[in-house]
Amino acid sequence: MSTSLFSLAFGVGTQNRQGTWLEVFYALPLLNPSAEIVAAVAPILGYTGGNQAIAFNTDLSSRLANALKGIDDAQAALLTRLAESHNPLVATLLAEDAALTSTPEAYLKLHLLSHRLVKPHGLSLAGVFPLLPNVAWTSQGAIDLGELAERQLEARLKGQFLEVFSVDKFPKMTDYVVPAGVRIADTARVRLGAYIGEGTTVMHEGFVNFNGGTEGPGMIEGRVSAGVFVGKGSDLGGGCSTMGTLSGGGNMVIKVGEGCLIGANAGIGIPLGDRNTVEAGLYVTAGTKVALLDDKNELVKVVKARELAGQPDLLFRRNSQTGAVECKSHKSAIELNEALHAHN
Repeated sequence: MSTSLFSLAFGVGTQNRQGTWLEVFYALPLLNPSAEIVAAVAPILGYTGGNQAIAFNTDLSSRLANALKGIDDAQAALLTRLAESHNPLVATLLAEDAALTSTPEAYLKLHLLSHRLVKPHGLSLAGVFPLLPNVAWTSQGAIDLGELAERQLEARLKGQFLEVFSVDKFPKMTDYVVPAGVRIADTARVRLGAYIGEGTTVMHEGFVNFNGGTEGPGMIEGRVSAGVFVGKGSDLGGGCSTMGTLSGGGNMVIKVGEGCLIGANAGIGIPLGDRNTVEAGLYVTAGTKVALLDDKNELVKVVKARELAGQPDLLFRRNSQTGAVECKSHKSAIELNEALHAHN
């Protein structure tokens, strides 16, 4: 058995009454753990290779803690705490970054993103949706929807109130990890699996989906969809929308460069280079016809927006008289056109 792993994490989670995993919390996930760690824990867990989620009990947790003392004291301390758990424990070992096969694996990869160990589109999330059960997220934790009515009645009979915050496949990120150096006005609007870079502010109407996020610093007042990664110093205006894609989907990855401004109710379907501006209310999709203007506002050429993907220092706007989408650059459109031809 190889002692090389892509990722390893020890978690505590929730199962329904049939023993099906609903969610898993990993306090200290590891990316590319050392060979010493793998060699120490594999025999105790009975791990022989591949991608596996292995349930273990509190006695085994104590043995794992002892095995890791002097090798990784942080993991040893975590396992000592897990040995006190009344909830089910699981060790998830990923030999490779492959398609997902279990709920604990799916939760581990979402944790890797939100812990900033991997950036959006740095992981294979193929198969993630079927492996995430639709769960009632409540004041008493995750509850299977088939068990919710009974749990609500039990709470009432005890003089308690069971509040349901949401019914969704994804929990909010801050119930699992709060990255350092961020501000999030409404935590329900950032899903686990979002990558929130240091210095990022997510305002009340901002939303960040899993496998998307911000490099930081920057401000998010609109929507960052799955597959969108916003560069440093960018501002996504209130109500704006971006149209990203899931990792592994074969479609274009939407990356927003540094220092960009996407105005209120605007949106993009192409990657933006550094210091781009999209005026408020304008949607720029890959097939949008864009008129390139020179420094005298004269038409140089009409191109599809995908030809401008990733180019720096662009201003996208709509002509208020003709309705045409126009693009200007800090360098002239003629120079930009020549640069595009040279690139192609």
